[in-house]
This record gives sequence, C-alpha cells and structure tokens, in this order.
Amino acid sequence: MEPHVLALSQTSMNSTEHTLWVSALIVGIVVILAVVALLSLLIYLVKIIDRRVVTIGGTLQAAEKNTADAALIPQVADGVEAVLAEGLHHHLFLGRVLAKVKS
Repeated sequence: MEPHVLALSQTSMNSTEHTLWVSALIVGIVVILAVVALLSLLIYLVKIIDRRVVTIGGTLQAAEKNTADAALIPQVADGVEAVLAEGLHHHLFLGRVLAKVKS
C-alpha cells in the first residue's frame, strides 16, 4: 500500500465517530449561545438595578431632608404619651365609679 493512502485511511473517521464529533460540536455551540444569552440577560438586569438604586437613593435623600427639620417630633410624641396616660387614668376612674354605681 502506498504511504499517502495508508496515512489517509488511518486519519479518516467512520460514520459513528463523525456523528459523535458533529453532535459534540452542536452541543458546544448551543452551550455557548446559552451562556451568551444568560450573560446578556444578567447585564440587562444589572443596568435596571443600577437605575432603580439611583432612584431609591434620591428618594431616601429627600426623606432625610424632610425629617431633618422636624424638631417637633419628640415634643409631639411626649404630648401624645401624656394624652394617652390621661385617657388611661380616666378609663380606670370611670371603671371604678361605674362598678360602685352598679352595686
């Protein structure tokens, strides 16, 4: 047998090997396309998150400015506590008085 014919016959694939190689290449291309699609989706979602973080940051700064000048909040809270305490005293007093009146 001639040397170039022998080398050609040793390097050629049978149909099963060819099918396996083609299948492996197709699976590889599908995997690469899936990775590209998922990375593109990830980049898109990260951009949306970045935009929303900036919006939330602006909202938080506005809320901080709104409450920075609210020096009356502790005074109002103390007043509400006093009203609630007074209401509790009235409730207890009326409960004792009504109990005596009924008996």
